[in-house]
Amino acid sequence: MKRAKPWLIAYSGVVAALFVASALHPAGLRKHRALAADVRRVADENEKLREKNQKLRREARALAGDPAALERAAREDLGYVRPGERVYELPPPGAKR
Repeated sequence: MKRAKPWLIAYSGVVAALFVASALHPAGLRKHRALAADVRRVADENEKLREKNQKLRREARALAGDPAALERAAREDLGYVRPGERVYELPPPGAKR
């Protein structure tokens, strides 16, 4: 069996030491993992905001061109009522009196 060359053993030792130092150093592997988790979180948040923006665009187009949608929004969001209508406010289910 051949003996390993001394430079190969030294090289392997240096690589192992650098890997351990990188894993333990605050700016090394731990920081990389934390930053990767932040990237995933921000990407998920961006996707949710993109979907919300699309929904708001559709709603804005509907409000601009559809009188029924405009009336619905005025009633739901602003609480508008037509003359002669009565408004009854009911407590939410499970609310204590």
